[in-house]
Amino acid sequence: MNKWLFNIFVFPLLYFISIWPFWLLYALSSFFYVIIFHVIGYRKKVVIQNLKNSFPEKSEEEIQKITKQFYKHFCDVIFETLKLYTISKENLRKRCTFSNEAIKTLNSFFEKKQSIVGVMGHMGNWEWGAILHQVYFDPLITGVYHPLSNKSFNAFMLKLRGRFGGNIVSMNGLYKELITLRQKNIPTTVGLIADQTAPPESAYWTTFLHQDTPVFLGAEKLAKKFNWPVVYFSAKKIKRGYYQLSTEVITTDPKNLADGVITELHTKALERNIQQQPFAWLWSHRRWKHKKPANI
Repeated sequence: MNKWLFNIFVFPLLYFISIWPFWLLYALSSFFYVIIFHVIGYRKKVVIQNLKNSFPEKSEEEIQKITKQFYKHFCDVIFETLKLYTISKENLRKRCTFSNEAIKTLNSFFEKKQSIVGVMGHMGNWEWGAILHQVYFDPLITGVYHPLSNKSFNAFMLKLRGRFGGNIVSMNGLYKELITLRQKNIPTTVGLIADQTAPPESAYWTTFLHQDTPVFLGAEKLAKKFNWPVVYFSAKKIKRGYYQLSTEVITTDPKNLADGVITELHTKALERNIQQQPFAWLWSHRRWKHKKPANI
Protein backbone atom coordinates (compact mmCIF):
# COMPACT_ATOMS: atom_id res chain seq x y z
CA MET A 1 0.00 0.00 0.00
CA ASN A 2 1.24 3.47 -0.92
CA LYS A 3 2.16 5.75 1.96
CA TRP A 4 -0.37 8.40 1.02
CA LEU A 5 -3.18 5.84 0.84
CA PHE A 6 -2.25 4.55 4.28
CA ASN A 7 -2.09 8.07 5.75
CA ILE A 8 -5.39 9.16 4.20
CA PHE A 9 -7.52 6.07 4.73
CA VAL A 10 -5.96 3.41 6.97
CA PHE A 11 -4.27 5.46 9.69
CA PRO A 12 -7.37 7.61 10.47
CA LEU A 13 -9.43 4.41 10.76
CA LEU A 14 -6.92 2.76 13.10
CA TYR A 15 -6.67 5.92 15.19
CA PHE A 16 -10.48 6.19 15.35
CA ILE A 17 -10.74 2.60 16.60
CA SER A 18 -7.99 3.20 19.17
CA ILE A 19 -10.00 5.95 20.92
CA TRP A 20 -13.00 3.67 21.46
CA PRO A 21 -13.69 2.58 25.05
CA PHE A 22 -12.66 -0.98 25.90
CA TRP A 23 -16.23 -2.30 26.07
CA LEU A 24 -16.76 -1.26 22.46
CA LEU A 25 -13.39 -2.64 21.35
CA TYR A 26 -14.23 -5.99 22.88
CA ALA A 27 -17.63 -6.00 21.21
CA LEU A 28 -15.82 -5.52 17.89
CA SER A 29 -13.33 -8.21 18.87
CA SER A 30 -16.16 -10.67 19.53
CA PHE A 31 -17.62 -9.91 16.10
CA PHE A 32 -14.21 -10.45 14.47
CA TYR A 33 -13.90 -13.76 16.31
CA VAL A 34 -17.04 -15.01 14.58
CA ILE A 35 -15.70 -13.90 11.19
CA ILE A 36 -12.15 -15.19 11.62
CA PHE A 37 -12.97 -18.47 13.33
CA HIS A 38 -16.38 -19.51 12.02
CA VAL A 39 -16.49 -17.87 8.59
CA ILE A 40 -12.91 -17.52 7.29
CA GLY A 41 -11.29 -20.21 9.44
CA TYR A 42 -8.00 -18.28 9.45
CA ARG A 43 -5.17 -20.82 9.81
CA LYS A 44 -7.50 -23.10 11.74
CA LYS A 45 -5.81 -26.26 10.46
CA VAL A 46 -2.40 -24.92 11.55
CA VAL A 47 -3.68 -24.02 15.02
CA ILE A 48 -5.42 -27.35 15.62
CA GLN A 49 -2.45 -29.38 14.38
CA ASN A 50 -0.02 -27.35 16.50
CA LEU A 51 -2.19 -27.95 19.57
CA LYS A 52 -2.56 -31.67 18.91
CA ASN A 53 1.19 -32.11 18.48
CA SER A 54 1.96 -30.01 21.55
CA PHE A 55 -0.62 -31.65 23.84
CA PRO A 56 -0.94 -35.28 22.71
CA GLU A 57 -2.49 -36.16 26.07
CA LYS A 58 -5.50 -33.88 25.53
CA SER A 59 -8.79 -35.11 24.10
CA GLU A 60 -10.38 -33.80 20.90
CA GLU A 61 -12.90 -31.92 23.02
CA GLU A 62 -10.12 -30.22 25.01
CA ILE A 63 -8.26 -29.26 21.82
CA GLN A 64 -11.42 -27.72 20.37
CA LYS A 65 -12.00 -25.75 23.57
CA ILE A 66 -8.45 -24.36 23.58
CA THR A 67 -8.76 -23.53 19.87
CA LYS A 68 -11.84 -21.39 20.44
CA GLN A 69 -10.25 -19.73 23.48
CA PHE A 70 -7.17 -18.96 21.40
CA TYR A 71 -9.10 -17.26 18.60
CA LYS A 72 -11.07 -15.14 21.07
CA HIS A 73 -7.81 -14.13 22.76
CA PHE A 74 -6.11 -13.52 19.40
CA CYS A 75 -8.85 -11.09 18.34
CA ASP A 76 -8.63 -9.31 21.70
CA VAL A 77 -4.86 -8.84 21.26
CA ILE A 78 -5.38 -7.23 17.84
CA PHE A 79 -7.66 -4.53 19.23
CA GLU A 80 -5.72 -4.14 22.49
CA THR A 81 -2.63 -3.46 20.38
CA LEU A 82 -4.45 -0.75 18.44
CA LYS A 83 -5.48 0.76 21.76
CA LEU A 84 -1.79 1.33 22.53
CA TYR A 85 -1.85 4.29 20.17
CA THR A 86 -3.97 6.37 22.57
CA ILE A 87 -4.01 4.56 25.93
CA SER A 88 -2.68 6.52 28.91
CA LYS A 89 0.13 5.26 31.11
CA GLU A 90 -2.29 5.09 34.02
CA ASN A 91 -4.81 2.96 32.14
CA LEU A 92 -2.14 0.62 30.81
CA ARG A 93 -0.64 0.21 34.28
CA LYS A 94 -4.07 -0.63 35.66
CA ARG A 95 -4.65 -3.31 33.04
CA CYS A 96 -1.15 -4.75 32.70
CA THR A 97 0.98 -5.13 35.80
CA PHE A 98 4.25 -6.57 37.04
CA SER A 99 4.00 -8.89 40.03
CA ASN A 100 5.55 -7.59 43.25
CA GLU A 101 8.24 -10.24 43.01
CA ALA A 102 9.05 -9.18 39.43
CA ILE A 103 9.39 -5.53 40.49
CA LYS A 104 11.72 -6.56 43.31
CA THR A 105 13.81 -8.75 40.99
CA LEU A 106 14.16 -6.13 38.27
CA ASN A 107 14.93 -3.33 40.70
CA SER A 108 17.73 -5.46 42.17
CA PHE A 109 19.45 -5.14 38.76
CA PHE A 110 18.46 -1.56 38.01
CA GLU A 111 19.68 -0.25 41.37
CA LYS A 112 23.15 -1.45 40.36
CA LYS A 113 22.74 0.13 36.89
CA GLN A 114 22.95 -3.39 35.48
CA SER A 115 21.78 -4.04 31.93
CA ILE A 116 19.87 -7.28 31.35
CA VAL A 117 18.70 -9.43 28.46
CA GLY A 118 14.92 -9.84 28.73
CA VAL A 119 13.27 -12.76 26.95
CA MET A 120 9.57 -13.38 26.40
CA GLY A 121 7.34 -15.25 23.99
CA HIS A 122 4.16 -14.39 22.11
CA MET A 123 2.21 -14.93 25.32
CA GLY A 124 -0.67 -12.91 26.70
CA ASN A 125 -0.46 -9.50 25.09
CA TRP A 126 3.24 -9.31 24.25
CA GLU A 127 2.87 -5.80 22.80
CA TRP A 128 1.51 -4.50 26.11
CA GLY A 129 4.15 -6.45 27.99
CA ALA A 130 6.99 -4.95 25.98
CA ILE A 131 5.86 -1.35 26.41
CA LEU A 132 5.01 -1.82 30.11
CA HIS A 133 8.69 -1.66 31.08
CA GLN A 134 8.81 2.07 30.40
CA VAL A 135 5.67 2.61 32.48
CA TYR A 136 7.15 0.94 35.57
CA PHE A 137 10.90 1.55 35.40
CA ASP A 138 13.30 4.36 34.61
CA PRO A 139 16.02 2.35 32.80
CA LEU A 140 15.70 2.25 29.05
CA ILE A 141 14.23 -0.72 27.24
CA THR A 142 15.80 -1.52 23.87
CA GLY A 143 13.14 -3.42 21.97
CA VAL A 144 14.34 -5.53 19.06
CA TYR A 145 12.14 -5.87 15.99
CA HIS A 146 12.18 -7.31 12.51
CA PRO A 147 11.05 -4.64 10.00
CA LEU A 148 7.71 -5.35 8.31
CA SER A 149 7.56 -5.47 4.52
CA ASN A 150 4.85 -2.78 4.45
CA LYS A 151 6.76 0.40 5.30
CA SER A 152 3.66 2.39 6.28
CA PHE A 153 2.42 -0.27 8.67
CA ASN A 154 5.97 -0.74 9.96
CA ALA A 155 6.12 2.97 10.82
CA PHE A 156 2.73 2.74 12.53
CA MET A 157 3.88 -0.19 14.70
CA LEU A 158 7.10 1.63 15.62
CA LYS A 159 5.02 4.55 16.88
CA LEU A 160 2.94 2.20 19.00
CA ARG A 161 5.97 0.45 20.48
CA GLY A 162 7.89 3.65 21.18
CA ARG A 163 5.07 5.74 22.65
CA PHE A 164 6.42 5.87 26.19
CA GLY A 165 10.06 6.31 25.31
CA GLY A 166 11.25 2.84 24.37
CA ASN A 167 14.34 2.51 22.21
CA ILE A 168 13.19 0.40 19.23
CA VAL A 169 16.04 -1.06 17.18
CA SER A 170 16.13 -3.43 14.22
CA MET A 171 17.99 -6.69 14.67
CA ASN A 172 20.66 -5.61 12.17
CA GLY A 173 21.55 -2.53 14.20
CA LEU A 174 21.32 -4.06 17.65
CA TYR A 175 24.99 -4.76 18.43
CA LYS A 176 26.08 -1.28 17.38
CA GLU A 177 23.33 0.28 19.51
CA LEU A 178 24.22 -1.76 22.60
CA ILE A 179 27.91 -0.94 22.29
CA THR A 180 27.02 2.76 22.04
CA LEU A 181 24.82 2.54 25.15
CA ARG A 182 27.57 0.75 27.08
CA GLN A 183 30.13 3.38 26.08
CA LYS A 184 27.75 6.08 27.35
CA ASN A 185 27.17 4.08 30.56
CA ILE A 186 23.43 3.86 29.87
CA PRO A 187 21.91 0.64 31.29
CA THR A 188 19.17 -1.01 29.29
CA THR A 189 16.88 -4.00 29.17
CA VAL A 190 17.21 -5.72 25.80
CA GLY A 191 13.74 -6.97 24.91
CA LEU A 192 13.67 -10.10 22.76
CA ILE A 193 10.79 -12.24 21.54
CA ALA A 194 12.37 -15.68 21.59
CA ASP A 195 9.80 -17.95 19.95
CA GLN A 196 10.32 -16.99 16.32
CA THR A 197 11.14 -19.75 13.84
CA ALA A 198 14.92 -19.98 13.50
CA PRO A 199 16.77 -21.19 10.36
CA PRO A 200 17.39 -24.91 10.95
CA GLU A 201 21.10 -24.91 10.07
CA SER A 202 22.14 -22.17 12.52
CA ALA A 203 19.61 -22.84 15.29
CA TYR A 204 19.89 -24.51 18.65
CA TRP A 205 17.71 -27.63 18.48
CA THR A 206 15.74 -28.82 21.48
CA THR A 207 12.55 -30.66 22.37
CA PHE A 208 9.84 -28.08 22.93
CA LEU A 209 6.20 -29.07 23.49
CA HIS A 210 7.03 -32.66 22.46
CA GLN A 211 8.55 -31.61 19.13
CA ASP A 212 12.02 -31.03 17.65
CA THR A 213 12.26 -27.26 17.59
CA PRO A 214 14.87 -24.80 16.25
CA VAL A 215 15.53 -21.85 18.57
CA PHE A 216 17.41 -18.62 17.88
CA LEU A 217 20.63 -18.26 19.85
CA GLY A 218 20.39 -14.45 19.89
CA ALA A 219 19.59 -14.01 23.59
CA GLU A 220 22.41 -16.33 24.61
CA LYS A 221 24.96 -14.70 22.29
CA LEU A 222 24.08 -11.23 23.56
CA ALA A 223 24.27 -12.30 27.18
CA LYS A 224 27.69 -13.91 26.73
CA LYS A 225 29.10 -11.06 24.67
CA PHE A 226 28.22 -8.41 27.28
CA ASN A 227 28.05 -10.75 30.30
CA TRP A 228 24.56 -9.51 31.14
CA PRO A 229 22.01 -11.46 33.22
CA VAL A 230 19.15 -13.14 31.38
CA VAL A 231 15.59 -12.82 32.65
CA TYR A 232 12.51 -14.57 31.27
CA PHE A 233 9.29 -12.53 31.38
CA SER A 234 6.28 -14.78 31.95
CA ALA A 235 2.82 -13.50 30.93
CA LYS A 236 -0.52 -14.46 32.46
CA LYS A 237 -3.97 -13.35 31.34
CA ILE A 238 -5.94 -12.56 34.51
CA LYS A 239 -9.21 -11.88 32.69
CA ARG A 240 -10.29 -10.14 29.51
CA GLY A 241 -8.22 -6.98 29.16
CA TYR A 242 -6.00 -7.64 32.19
CA TYR A 243 -2.54 -9.22 32.30
CA GLN A 244 0.31 -9.74 34.73
CA LEU A 245 4.01 -10.23 34.06
CA SER A 246 6.30 -12.27 36.29
CA THR A 247 10.04 -12.85 35.99
CA GLU A 248 12.39 -15.81 36.19
CA VAL A 249 16.12 -15.19 36.38
CA ILE A 250 17.76 -17.60 33.94
CA THR A 251 21.34 -16.71 34.87
CA THR A 252 23.42 -13.89 36.33
CA ASP A 253 26.69 -15.38 35.08
CA PRO A 254 26.24 -16.21 31.38
CA LYS A 255 29.91 -16.43 30.43
CA ASN A 256 30.45 -19.39 32.73
CA LEU A 257 27.64 -21.48 31.27
CA ALA A 258 28.21 -24.03 28.51
CA ASP A 259 26.93 -23.23 25.03
CA GLY A 260 23.25 -23.93 24.67
CA VAL A 261 22.40 -23.88 28.36
CA ILE A 262 20.88 -20.37 28.39
CA THR A 263 18.82 -21.10 25.28
CA GLU A 264 17.60 -24.37 26.75
CA LEU A 265 16.62 -22.72 30.03
CA HIS A 266 14.64 -19.81 28.59
CA THR A 267 12.92 -22.14 26.11
CA LYS A 268 11.82 -24.40 28.97
CA ALA A 269 10.58 -21.33 30.86
CA LEU A 270 8.44 -20.43 27.84
CA GLU A 271 7.17 -24.02 27.67
CA ARG A 272 6.02 -23.86 31.29
CA ASN A 273 4.37 -20.52 30.62
CA ILE A 274 2.42 -21.99 27.69
CA GLN A 275 1.37 -25.08 29.65
CA GLN A 276 -0.14 -22.85 32.34
CA GLN A 277 -2.38 -21.04 29.82
CA PRO A 278 -2.34 -22.87 26.48
CA PHE A 279 -4.83 -20.54 24.78
CA ALA A 280 -2.68 -17.44 25.38
CA TRP A 281 0.19 -18.35 23.01
CA LEU A 282 0.30 -17.47 19.31
CA TRP A 283 -0.61 -20.85 17.82
CA SER A 284 -1.32 -19.52 14.34
CA HIS A 285 2.32 -19.19 13.33
CA ARG A 286 4.05 -22.13 11.64
CA ARG A 287 6.49 -22.78 14.46
CA TRP A 288 7.45 -26.27 13.32
CA LYS A 289 7.75 -25.87 9.56
CA HIS A 290 11.41 -27.01 9.57
CA LYS A 291 12.64 -30.55 10.13
CA LYS A 292 15.75 -31.20 12.20
CA PRO A 293 18.76 -31.77 9.88
CA ALA A 294 20.17 -35.29 10.05
CA ASN A 295 23.67 -34.05 10.90
CA ILE A 296 22.59 -32.16 14.05
